[in-house]
Amino acid sequence: MKLRQWQSACVVSAMDTYRWKRHFLCLATPGAGKTTMAAELAARLLESGQIDFVLCFAPSVAVTKGLETTFQRKLNKRFDGRIGAVGGAYTYQSMRTLGEDFWSLFETHRVLVVFDEIHHCAGSDQGGVNSWGQEILVRIQHRAAFTLALTGTPWRSDKRPIVLAEYSDPAGEIQCDYVYGLKEAVLDGVCRKPSIVLVDNDRLALKQEQEESLYSGLQELFANSDARYQQLLHNPEALRFCLSLACEQLDRLRVSNPDAGGLVVASSIAHAEKIAALLQHGFGKSASIVTYKHKNAGTIIDQFRRGSQEWIVSVGMISEGTDIPRLQVCCHLSRITTELYFRQVLGRILRITARCGANAWLYTFAEPQLVEFANRVAEEIPSGNLLRFESFFEKEHQSPRGQAALGNDVFDLVWEGRYASDGLMESVNSLSDSALHLADSHVLLDCLGEFRQRLIDLFEKDVGGASGVSVRTACADS
Repeated sequence: MKLRQWQSACVVSAMDTYRWKRHFLCLATPGAGKTTMAAELAARLLESGQIDFVLCFAPSVAVTKGLETTFQRKLNKRFDGRIGAVGGAYTYQSMRTLGEDFWSLFETHRVLVVFDEIHHCAGSDQGGVNSWGQEILVRIQHRAAFTLALTGTPWRSDKRPIVLAEYSDPAGEIQCDYVYGLKEAVLDGVCRKPSIVLVDNDRLALKQEQEESLYSGLQELFANSDARYQQLLHNPEALRFCLSLACEQLDRLRVSNPDAGGLVVASSIAHAEKIAALLQHGFGKSASIVTYKHKNAGTIIDQFRRGSQEWIVSVGMISEGTDIPRLQVCCHLSRITTELYFRQVLGRILRITARCGANAWLYTFAEPQLVEFANRVAEEIPSGNLLRFESFFEKEHQSPRGQAALGNDVFDLVWEGRYASDGLMESVNSLSDSALHLADSHVLLDCLGEFRQRLIDLFEKDVGGASGVSVRTACADS
């Protein structure tokens, strides 16, 4: 298999770096082909006689299976971790259960260790460790011949250090040995060009006890009230409008590519059930649900990956490392509003294939943090996500507003808006909330105002050939 230009360059950089240090950190955007690059590097180290074995660690079983398949194909040797194999792939969780016989391999042989999504592992000699980072520091850091750390999002929301990473002093910026960003991947035709659609409304009413306050948009609402973002996610009218945009976009894509699929990232199992019901009964779409409670989650995901079903609704399952190349449309409807998670969700629709088009679409609400994240996607490592040693052991006693649970709020959020008059929305409005399981005692709705869409079209070339961010705004009936 012919390597992409960035993969070849990264392998050369790593081989050169290993002459003077043993740890190498690669930042490459999701969907760029990090695993293939890692397998090529392992092959060259084996061929040059610099290592004897290769061990891979990743955050999930699904990812380890992908690593095993890629490495076995590239190395043309067994990679199942058994006697006679050249290596194996394991989850970070399994590190504590691996016996001393396993770890003694480092004393007798030269081992390359590959860490996929290394940002899950925190810790340094100065502290800030989590359980996975602790195992790496104790078991691997000073014993491996070489390590290769891979990530598409090289920072942690809790500001702890990523294990084995180097940081600048005193700024605290992570120092990556090789960087291949989303902008470069889009221009090279390696990843799809993402367009992010932010949904807002020009008339929001917040009812609290006997009082009602009106707001001209989500930014004003969240800045001047106690409204919760999760209330918006459970608002039937808001859900219907956001999903209608996504469904229409997927329909357009499936005209030329019938296999194109859509992903909805929901905030809870109950939320996922509401969304799936709306997709099926309101929009007449085929949809599956996969959550962390499904014992056959892997089978559900694999069936969707290999099939042509339109939508899959996920709670905590289809995130980083889960490769479904036919996904081109995504609705980010999770209550998690961190930048790390936002970028990981976006990464699910970026992997380009010969059959699928070169464009991807992400739909979400214009919650202030998400708006900021959308405008910063072109940056590799956002400002504000730098290392802060003083925050290692601080605990948040209050959840951020965007992640708070509904609780027993005594106010109702009224989303006032109206749809374009088409048959699809009429069919949705004809369904009862009980049929869709959309009833929510915390929310009272009245559709009077207009929905607004803000399109952030990333990396669009201008006449001079430069890349930038194009922003267009449109109302629902435009």
